[in-house]
Amino acid sequence: MTIAAPAAPAAPAPAAPAAPAPAAPRAAAAAAAGPAPLPSPIRLGLARGLFEVRLLIRNREAMVFSILMPIMLLVIFGSLFDQVVPGTGIKMREVTVAGMIGSTIMSSALGTMGIGIAVDRHEGTLRRLAGTPFPLVSYFIGKVVLILAQALVQVGVILALGVAVFGFQLPKDAAHWFTFLWVFLLGTVSTALIGITIGSLARSARNAPALVNFPYIGLQFISGVFWVITALPKPVQIVASLFPLKWMTQGIRSAFLPESFAAAEPAGAWEHGRIALVLTAWLIGGLALCWVTFRRNARRF
Repeated sequence: MTIAAPAAPAAPAPAAPAAPAPAAPRAAAAAAAGPAPLPSPIRLGLARGLFEVRLLIRNREAMVFSILMPIMLLVIFGSLFDQVVPGTGIKMREVTVAGMIGSTIMSSALGTMGIGIAVDRHEGTLRRLAGTPFPLVSYFIGKVVLILAQALVQVGVILALGVAVFGFQLPKDAAHWFTFLWVFLLGTVSTALIGITIGSLARSARNAPALVNFPYIGLQFISGVFWVITALPKPVQIVASLFPLKWMTQGIRSAFLPESFAAAEPAGAWEHGRIALVLTAWLIGGLALCWVTFRRNARRF
């Protein structure tokens, strides 16, 4: 019997080519490349400012109070003084409207910065921010954005009430609007820096309102907010001229009131150059004070 030879084993199939190694995940590549750079401090500050504005809008009590308080003061003092300022042909109530605009700007800046920073210190907000990459300068930019937004709303309400009730006239040309704009910006930023200094010096959130309101209320009565400043004694006028509110109200009067009212100013003129000089000096001095106070009180933040 013939034995069949065993069949030759089949040749092995050629091996399939190896699949390429999977690409590295994007996360690993990003980690190897290092952390993404943060946005600029200005962009972060603007975003923080929008966040602060949303918080204010949600706080209805604070929002209503910030609008009703200047309205109440304007109605009271605008109704009390209705006589014509001698030699100008301008009614005192129009002077009061212009003065209340400057007073409201300063109130918003001092209160938001002075009291707000003291509260944030007390609640530990600044300490928590110090432990993050968020720049402290962006925090202050955000506060300035909040002040500008709040002041614009308040000024808009005062202007609407002044025009509708007290016969107040809006500027008729771009030059006067420009005067109002630079006085508004310089006055807001310079008084905001004063507020930062007050907020950093306040020992607690409880005594911050007293540190803010005491000088602010006093300056209102000597800076030409409710009446013509030349009606005050000369020494009082000199004291008022040392602080920004007197120059803010004078600049705002120059933007809204007729040229004839310049005769009622202490120098008999609007003094735009001196207004810009004094407010700029307060801005520079405020920056220096902020730097000194924050360096000395860094541990308390």
